[in-house]
Formats: sequence, C-alpha cells, structure tokens
Amino acid sequence: MVDILIVEDNAELCGLLCDFLRSEDYTVSTAHSAEKALSLFEKYGARLVLLDIMLPGMDGFAVCERIREKDNTPIIILTARTDKEDKLNGILLGADDYIEKPYDIDILIAKIKGIFRRRLAIDKLTDGDITLDLAEGTAEKGGVPINMTAKEFELLHLLIANKGQTLHKDFIFNRIWGADSESEPQTLTVHIKWLRQKIEEDPKEPKKLLTVWGKGYRWEG
Repeated sequence: MVDILIVEDNAELCGLLCDFLRSEDYTVSTAHSAEKALSLFEKYGARLVLLDIMLPGMDGFAVCERIREKDNTPIIILTARTDKEDKLNGILLGADDYIEKPYDIDILIAKIKGIFRRRLAIDKLTDGDITLDLAEGTAEKGGVPINMTAKEFELLHLLIANKGQTLHKDFIFNRIWGADSESEPQTLTVHIKWLRQKIEEDPKEPKKLLTVWGKGYRWEG
C-alpha cells in the first residue's frame, strides 16, 4: 500500500507533485484517468487520495463516490473548479477536503500531515503491551511484531475492543467467520489457542485472554 495516490490528468503537474511528495518521504502512485485510479486503488490501496475533478471520461466526483462505497480512505480534492455547488458535491460525496488550484504546496503538505496524524490516532488500538495497527492489520507485543493470520488479527481486535466483556462463542464465530461459513465452530477454539501462544507469557495459565466456561471468552489485557 502506498501513502498517496495522485489522480491527475495533467502529466506535468502530476509529475511535479509526485516528485515533491517523494522528497517528503511519502510513497506515491499516479493515475491520469478515473479508470486507472480505481484499478490501482482496488489492487494496491492507498492511505490518502489526491483527486482532480476534471478527468477524461469518468470524472473525479464519480471516483470519490466509488471509493466511498467501500472504503474510508481520506480524499483531498484538488481542482480548478471553484463553484460552490462543486465544493458541496465533493464534501457530500465524502471528500475530506476541497482545495482550489492553484494551491500552496506548503498548505497541502500541512493538510496531508494533519490527516495522517489524525488517522494514526484512530487506526491504533493499544491495551497494555499489545498494539494493533487497524489500517495495516498488524500487531505488536512490547514493540515486537507478532506474526499472525488475518483471522487471528480480527479475533484479537474483537476481543480487545470489547475488553472486560464476555463474548459468547457463537457471537464471536459469527462475527469473524460468518453464520454461513463452512468452517467448523471448533476452529474458534484452535484460533484462541494460537493467539495465547503468541500473546501470553504462559499460554497454559492465560492472564490476558480468559475462557469463561460454558459461555465464551473475555479479554482482560
């Protein structure tokens, strides 16, 4: 996943902005059309999208709407269109900011850094020595990365987000695997065992992830 996806049909402007952002140590990908932008976003994702409105074919408003249907990635619209109706449309479609061209690059960078700071606070969940990066789907214990599967991460996230509450086995299974899953309910027990091996000092005497006999599991942290 790159830091920033630039969607801009002006190749020269796109190149200049790309070079400047890279000089600020951001990873960047570029697209000169809406279709290319959506293809890149679907395949690789981005932490933030800088989006022009006037694109060949499908316009930037349509791109914003399509991204918002599935994702809450921050979107900053960069455009020469200054009508109030356009600004309202962009915001209503889910854009986080609307900046008119020509723009001050220092102001743009400040806005980007502000968004990343806010997202970092939102996308981190910490309890004791366990930290989850919700955006990246990764976990650490005491600052050391924990190697875990996507399902283990989802399970740990669900438990920590409901700290102190006993979650019934059926509730957990339906939330993580889905009521229509072909997996056996026993797989939950196996995943709990794997999690304990990775996060508990002594998996046989768990202090963080507790079993509530006859009911389910509770995260004590």
